[in-house]
Amino acid sequence: MVKFNNFIKEILLQNAMNGFLIGRFQPFHLGHVEAVKFALSNVDYLYIGIGSSNKSNELRNPFTSDERNQMIRSSLDQNILQHVSIYDIPDLDDHSKWTASIDKIIPRYDIVFSNDDFTRSLYEKNGKKIIPVVLKSRQDLSGTNIRRLVQTDGNWSDLVPNGTKNILLKINAKHRLQNL
Repeated sequence: MVKFNNFIKEILLQNAMNGFLIGRFQPFHLGHVEAVKFALSNVDYLYIGIGSSNKSNELRNPFTSDERNQMIRSSLDQNILQHVSIYDIPDLDDHSKWTASIDKIIPRYDIVFSNDDFTRSLYEKNGKKIIPVVLKSRQDLSGTNIRRLVQTDGNWSDLVPNGTKNILLKINAKHRLQNL
């Protein structure tokens, strides 16, 4: 039955409007939840790319791709998760090959959701439609700000969904961030 359901899903995805949203999600926060909802309001199916998936335990990228995947999955409700797939997107040293490498990882997608100027320019060169994501409270809802608040015992828990909060507490993110 599972193989049949996967086959049906593949046929439906071939005929659907598919989108791609990439982020580092260090950590996955309420702004990211809104970005996913915004993207899904424009497409039938959304591929979420965990950017810099090959980097972790660094000040800018403290969490592993598996931890970020868990944050995303535990933070989105089942109705959303039915319309989402999550993929690891490693960084490459050659920016000119980056979008081509993503196309080998992510199935067919029609729209890229991004506010990053560099990402937008790379995809525009490839003829992809780019839709900017509406940013919610960007100053507060940034990974840099949230990581700083976690590290310094600031008020961060209201800036992330419960799923992310639980993962950050489980992995003792404060300790990790203080030791990077």
